Amino acid sequence: MDTKPTPRRKPWSLRRKLLIFIPLIIVVLALALGLGLGLTLGNDNGEETDDNNTAPSTPNTTLPWTPSVSDTWQIILLHPPIISSSRDQSTTPNVSIFDIDLFDTPKETIDRLHERGKKVICYFSAGSYEDWRPDASEFQPEDLGEKLDGWPGEKWVDLSSENVRRIMRDRISMAAEKGCDGVDPDNVDGYQNENGLSLTQDSSIDFITYLSAETRPFNLALGLKNAGDIIPAVLPLVHFSVNEQCVEYGECDTFEPFIAAGKPVFHIEYPDGAGAEQGLQSDVLGESCAKSGDGRGSEKFSTVLKRMDLDGWVEYCDGSVERTDVDESVGRETG
Repeated sequence: MDTKPTPRRKPWSLRRKLLIFIPLIIVVLALALGLGLGLTLGNDNGEETDDNNTAPSTPNTTLPWTPSVSDTWQIILLHPPIISSSRDQSTTPNVSIFDIDLFDTPKETIDRLHERGKKVICYFSAGSYEDWRPDASEFQPEDLGEKLDGWPGEKWVDLSSENVRRIMRDRISMAAEKGCDGVDPDNVDGYQNENGLSLTQDSSIDFITYLSAETRPFNLALGLKNAGDIIPAVLPLVHFSVNEQCVEYGECDTFEPFIAAGKPVFHIEYPDGAGAEQGLQSDVLGESCAKSGDGRGSEKFSTVLKRMDLDGWVEYCDGSVERTDVDESVGRETG
């Protein structure tokens, strides 16, 4: 979805700057002398200030919201959800968080979710080029690597490219303008694939560090999508995990550090039979839901069972089946 560019402010004259900032500097110095220099910035996310107890040189970017362990959620990427304009009507499902597509979802939908007390995580692909996105023409040929296996129209991108990072910065700004509470940047695990760009784990660690620096000033919670190998390096920088198929591949224990750190794991499995109106068979349901031990995760994971296209259908580990209405006129299928 196209967004209007933010108008640039005209530069102030030197005289206007002096008239405003000199009195301001005097007031700030007076307050500093009166209060002393021993105060530190509070941090609700448990982050420490410098060892000498001086305030950081950057503005306080403590986030107003981060998700919690075991928060309930729904993820819909194929089409944007339809949320009624009636504020007294609850969402389907009545969960805490919706993870939805950044480009396809209008701000009005995000506003309506907020009116119902829901938080919104906005999805975009940070590590791949998608030829149907409105900013696809901004990628340069040298930014692009190999095609993503099984995903037509997508190619891995060079995570160190300044142009790629500018595009992602613009997407993060779009997420803030639309009112998203967090972002779910996908495909940051190019190092695990034939990417054609010599991407390594260090490439992804450096990229997550960049995304963290860009999202914090916008008060956006940041997720790590899959990429289990780099969790030890980036766990302090991200606020939640979005994992796909750790039960199927027996690697859920890899994501347990998030739970230990008080950060949720939003976990998706794609079992055979997903999408049925009556839900999955009990044995399939049991096999798909994360359990402690044997690499199968934790009951504290926020597990959803979905179809691979991530439409409005969802089943939860208690056997409840829900279907969110979606706007099929918007999305990749319609061109």
